[in-house]
Amino acid sequence: MFKITFLGAGSTVFAKNVIGDCILTPELGEFEVALFDIDPVRLEDSYRMLNTINKTHNGRAIINKYLDRKEALQGAKYIINAIQVGGYEPCTVTDFEIPKKYGLRQTIGDTLGIGGIFRALRTIPVLEDFAKDIKEVCPDALFLNYTNPMAILTGYMEDVLGLRVIGLCHSVQVCVRDLFKTLGMSNYLSTCKWKIAGINHQAWLLEITDENGKDLYPEIKRRSLSGEYDLSWDLVRHDIMHRFGYYNTESSEHTAEYLPWYIKSKYPELIDKYKIPLDEYPRRCIRQINNWVKLREELVETDH
Repeated sequence: MFKITFLGAGSTVFAKNVIGDCILTPELGEFEVALFDIDPVRLEDSYRMLNTINKTHNGRAIINKYLDRKEALQGAKYIINAIQVGGYEPCTVTDFEIPKKYGLRQTIGDTLGIGGIFRALRTIPVLEDFAKDIKEVCPDALFLNYTNPMAILTGYMEDVLGLRVIGLCHSVQVCVRDLFKTLGMSNYLSTCKWKIAGINHQAWLLEITDENGKDLYPEIKRRSLSGEYDLSWDLVRHDIMHRFGYYNTESSEHTAEYLPWYIKSKYPELIDKYKIPLDEYPRRCIRQINNWVKLREELVETDH
């Protein structure tokens, strides 16, 4: 039996998706899950939710919760990292409001640019503490990092801290689904085959074919240019696709700040042209905070 330690387990929705998938994968057999968080209330929420999933679906996981990080890491084979240092207030607010005073505008601010730098500076010291514990109690564990800024943190953990680490993101999984939904091609989703490659947070849909091996890109591009579909939420990625030939995995709001061509003080008209949602991440945070009470009832206060 192997052990998965989840750091930042108070991220209840994320814990549900990742550990829930493990529970629903019978090939993993019996395994232990060690949930760790510094917030005892959120930790308890995730613990109850995952135990419910485990029981309801006849899972073979043994789930434990810890407020002691080193104890949670003891003997782990895999470590999942999903922490956010500083939370929405004050840190996310700071990430956006201070740069805005100096003319630096952002959409998400979690990976590149000044927002990514701010996040890295406050997250790296925490990861250094993680690394000390890992080297002491589970030096061979594989560290699966879901915390942003992805490239900065993953590189630091590998090159400076010497951990066995992989940076992961969910964008690859939803790339084709979202593209097809936008263009009215969802009927292809269950039978198509596709190939994606690239660096983390900037991968590309290199090939996509139907069940008979026919290239679907010509039809995708035709529909994209037809004017028959609402692309307003995804205009940046479609523009990139027509310029470079391939659709990329990151959302348009992400891509707009990853690349240097869209958010430009000298050309503010591009913001309106491509429907770029400046200050989007703080708005999402506020929505998530306001919706948490209802979401908590759905995820935690249920017996099925």
